[in-house]
Amino acid sequence: VLLKAAGSEEALALSGRVHLVVALVDFSLPGMHGLDMPREVPARALPVRVLVLTAYDDHAYVTEAFEAGARGYLLKSASSREVIDAVRAVADGVVVLDAAVSSRLTARRRNPGLRRDAALTPREHDVLTLLARGRSNKEIAAELSVGLRTVETHVSNVLSKLGAASRTEAVAYAFSSRLVPVESSGTAPPIG
Repeated sequence: VLLKAAGSEEALALSGRVHLVVALVDFSLPGMHGLDMPREVPARALPVRVLVLTAYDDHAYVTEAFEAGARGYLLKSASSREVIDAVRAVADGVVVLDAAVSSRLTARRRNPGLRRDAALTPREHDVLTLLARGRSNKEIAAELSVGLRTVETHVSNVLSKLGAASRTEAVAYAFSSRLVPVESSGTAPPIG
C-alpha cells in the first residue's frame, strides 16, 4: 500500500488506521519536525518502521534520526532503485544507511582529530558564536536576518568543518580552541 501524507500528524493518523510497514519521511515535514514521526511511532504503539529521506548528510542529523527511532537514513540524491531497495530492506527489519553518508562517516572516523578552523566562513563563525551563546536555530535566523534553512545549513557546515558530532561538541571545541571568546558575563558583544 502506498499513501501520501501532507505532514507528520497526518502520517501518524494514517498509520493508526491503515497497516503501514514503512513510512518514508523527510526532516522538513509540515506541522512537526520530521523526527517527531519516529519518536511518536513507539509512543502510539504503531507497527510502522521509519525510513528518513533527506538532503541532510551531516553526522549530527544521522545520529539524531537513529536516536529518534528511525530504521533507515537515505539521501534525496538516492536513485529510485535505491529508495525502493531501502524501503524493502527496512520492511524486512534491516537498518539502512545511505552509502554516501556511510563513506563520509567512515572517513571521519579515520581522521577523528581533524579540525579545519580556518575553513569557517565569516557567517559560519557568526553562527558558531551564537551557538556558543545558547541560541536556537530560530533565534540565530532572527538575529542574522536569514532563513531557518540557511541557519541549518550553516550549523551543518560548522559541525562538518570542525569534525564535531553535535552542537555541544562544536561549542566546547570553539571555547577550548578560543574560536569563540568565553565571556565572563551573560552578555557578549554583537556579531559582525
